[in-house]
Amino acid sequence: MSPSAPDPTPYERLGGERAVRELVDRFYDLMDLDEAFAGIRTLHPASLEGSREKLFWFLSGWLGGPPLYAERIGHPMLRARHLPFAIGVCERDQWLQCMSRAMDDVGVDPALQRSLAEAFLGTADWMRNRPG
Repeated sequence: MSPSAPDPTPYERLGGERAVRELVDRFYDLMDLDEAFAGIRTLHPASLEGSREKLFWFLSGWLGGPPLYAERIGHPMLRARHLPFAIGVCERDQWLQCMSRAMDDVGVDPALQRSLAEAFLGTADWMRNRPG
């Protein structure tokens, strides 16, 4: 009996580097263009290029692909890095809605999208640093 192949990672299921980049770009395009995300847009610098790169690097490793963020910057320390920004329920929900729309727009498989949405919710809720 031969050992079974490991299950594909979310990174692989999503489509690898190109798909992660496409998701991140759509996420920040939506944030930059849609008033529904104005609250979280104001938490970012005028140029989103650095934010795009950091989220791409982070998601690459978080999804089971190359650990680009850790290689370039070190441990993500997400909560600590986000403490300077007021993140409450409204900001969390805007971030989640923006990512959900980005996943829809780039055609993420619905089953993978549900799984990622659940994981994103846990992480986004953990990032809150103010009530409400």
